[in-house]
Order: sequence, then C-alpha cells, then structure tokens
Amino acid sequence: MKLATLRDGTRDGALIVVRRDGAVAVSAREIAPTLQAALDDWERAAPELGKLAALLEAGQVAGEPVEARRLMAPLPRAYEWVDGSAYLNHVRLVRKARGAEPPPTLETDPLIYQGGSGDLLGPTEEIVLHDAAWGLDFESEVAVILGDTPLGVTAADAARHVRLLVLVNDITLRNLVPGELAKGFGFFQSKPATALSPLAITPDELGAAWQDARVHLRLRTTYNGQLVGDCDAGPEMHFSFADLIAHIARTRRFTAGTLLGSGTVSNADRARGISCLAERRMIETLEAGAPVTPFMRVGDRVHIEMRDGGGRSLFGAIDQKVVAPTIEKRS
Repeated sequence: MKLATLRDGTRDGALIVVRRDGAVAVSAREIAPTLQAALDDWERAAPELGKLAALLEAGQVAGEPVEARRLMAPLPRAYEWVDGSAYLNHVRLVRKARGAEPPPTLETDPLIYQGGSGDLLGPTEEIVLHDAAWGLDFESEVAVILGDTPLGVTAADAARHVRLLVLVNDITLRNLVPGELAKGFGFFQSKPATALSPLAITPDELGAAWQDARVHLRLRTTYNGQLVGDCDAGPEMHFSFADLIAHIARTRRFTAGTLLGSGTVSNADRARGISCLAERRMIETLEAGAPVTPFMRVGDRVHIEMRDGGGRSLFGAIDQKVVAPTIEKRS
C-alpha cells in the first residue's frame, strides 16, 4: 500500500491512496482525513486503506493523476523526528572530515540525534540557502514511520511497530556542525527542515527486499543531473531499524507518527558513490590533500529515489532545488 498527502490548504493536508505505479490516486477521506489520523487508528484504518488500494489497483475506483508538486510530505509535521547513523562508513568519513574520532562504542551503541519535526518539507519544495558560508549539504537516507511503540521493546519484537517507510533528505549545514558539537549539547541550527519522499509505503511493498528490518535495495542520488550515488542500503546498515527502535525505546515510549531515520546511506566501496557531499569532500582530502567539491549553492538540484528490481520507483522522488531567500519589498 502506498499513501501520500495532497496539498489542500490545511497544515496536515489530505490523505490519498496511490496506485502502485504512482500515477493515480484516490481520496481516503472517508477512512481517515490525514495520515496522522490513520496512524492513530491503524488497526481499523489500515485494512480499510488496503481495500481501497486494491480497488484502485484493479481499476474498480476512478483515480486522479498524481502531480508531485501538489504533494506535501506524507507527514507534513510529525510528533518526533529521530535520526540514527547506522552506516559506519559514513560516520568514520564525516568524523575524519572535521578532525574528530568516532566514539569507542561505535559498533555497539547507535548514534542518535533528535531533529525538528514541526515543519517537514515536501518532495519538491525548494531548499532556501540563507548563507552559503553555512555549508549546505544533502543527505540521502531511509526512514520508518512508527506506530505506538512501548518503552523497553526488544529488537526481536521491534519491527512489528513499523507502519510505513519513506525516503529522506536530511539536510545539514556542515559548517555549523563543529561549533555546535563543541558545546557538548548536540545539533540544532545545523539541522534545518528535513524533506520526505512523496510516497510512504507499507513494508510489504518491498517484498523480499525488506529483510532483517533493513531495505536491501539501492538508493540513488543525482546531483545537478549527474548520478553521484548508487548505494546499497542493506548490507552495510550496521544497526537495523529493529536495533534502532530498541535503542530509542530503552527509556521512553513513542507515539504513532514518530519518524526514525537510518542515517546517510553509505558504502565502503567507493564505486557505489556518495549520499552526501561531506563524504565526497573527505575522499578528495584523503586522495589529494584538500576538498575540491563545494557545498550546495543557489541553482543546485538534488534528486533522491529508490527503485525495485523491475525498475519501478517505490517512493517517488525527492527533487529539490536550492534557491536564494525571497527579499520582501517595503511598502
């Protein structure tokens, strides 16, 4: 089942069910007005949404064409946005880039931060660059949307709390990171609004690619028209989503509608490319002594997508352009 949120002038948009090819959709308002409402009542809503999806797939209900520009993030605002860093190759590279050593518990204790979730960007919303000196970077990753998750859930039982999956552009202002972390209190200004893919999908849409609470498919990142990353999201995810869920639920419970990210997808094999510019810049430094690639500038565009074995886009695409801030004219 594939779900999306149609822009309708309200904060949370209108829930729609999308055909598997992503081309047409039908309103789900009679079942749940918004995705959050569906998540809050998942035991009732999910079977009804599934029936509607089956009718749409069979052509028994009329659908309307899907226009990416009319879609908000599936959850335009979420109760929580928690992001891990499950790909250790990424951790090692970006730590090296800022002259910091990975923690000694890197392989046993997941890295986690909590980002802002009150304003999540839609898949085609522009990224406003207020200051080029901040070092704007994209980060391509996968995330799950949780149902109600109890305190103390074990990794063995955690995956059953995964309701949906999305792709993420976890935008980072790299040059603000070192100063913030030096305070010893974590990210804040260096993590502006995050963007989500147009479609949120149930795990069964992944088929055999959803194994051991990991997505065993390649995440493709295209930057300014050039394919820069074709990274395998499965084998090198050191901590699975089940591991991450168990970790964050050690001391508190989580409500339906919580977003949990994998962190930037990264492979040790450099032929697979990169999912963020910080990695490319670190590789350049290792190979040539200094980075060559600049961070994102006005006019740059990033496209993030994942396809199944048959070449079908699973989540639709995140496709964002960097723009300058709008200057308001004084009256």
